Amino acid sequence: MKSKEKLEQLKSLPHFSKDSLCQLGKQLGLADSTVDTYISRFLKYKEILQLKKGLYTSSDFFSKNKTDISYSFYLANIIRTPSYVSLWSALQFYNLTTETIYSITSVTPKVTRNYTTKAGSFTYKSIKKGLFSDFSLMQGKVTDEQMTRLDFFIASPAKALFDLLYFKTHQFRGVRFEDVKILVEELRIDIDEMDKKERLKFYTMTRKYINNE
Repeated sequence: MKSKEKLEQLKSLPHFSKDSLCQLGKQLGLADSTVDTYISRFLKYKEILQLKKGLYTSSDFFSKNKTDISYSFYLANIIRTPSYVSLWSALQFYNLTTETIYSITSVTPKVTRNYTTKAGSFTYKSIKKGLFSDFSLMQGKVTDEQMTRLDFFIASPAKALFDLLYFKTHQFRGVRFEDVKILVEELRIDIDEMDKKERLKFYTMTRKYINNE
C-alpha cells in the first residue's frame, strides 16, 4: 500500500511519464511489470489521463486546471518537443482573432502529427528548422500543488501570423508580397490591432521569405 501511495504522489504534478514511475518503482523495489499494473489500474479507474504513449496527467490535476489556457499550452509543449504554440491558437491568445479554436496548434521541426486526448486535441505542424524561431517562454499560472509554474513556449504575434500564412499558402507558393495584406484581411485578422513593432516584424520576415524563395 505504501508503494502505491508513493507512486500516487506523482499525480500531483502537471504531467508525469512512465519512465519517472518506473524510476520511482525501482527505488521502492518494484518490478516494471508491477508499475505497469498500477498504471493500468489508474487508467481503468480514470485516476489518470493518457496524453500519449508513456505520458500522463492526473484526472484531479486536469480537472482543477483545465480552464486555464496556460495549462493547455503547457501540455502542448510537453506532448511534442521541441514545439511552440502558434497560428490561430497564439493569435487568439493575443486577442488578434475572434475565431473559435477547437485544437491547440503548435509548430515543430519534427514531422506533422495530431493527438486527440481526453485533455484536448493537439495539432503539430512541421516547419523548416531555419524557421523554427521567434518564440519565447511565457510565464503561466502557478498551481496550488507544489507551486509548479505552467510556463509555455509561444510564437510572437508576428511569427504566429507568419506561420498561419506559411501553412495556409503552402509556404507562400505563388504569393507576391503585395498580396500579403489582402490574405491577412481574408482571414479576418485586424493586423492594425497588432503592436506596431510586431506588425513591422511580420512584414519584414514575410518579404524576406518571399524574396529569398
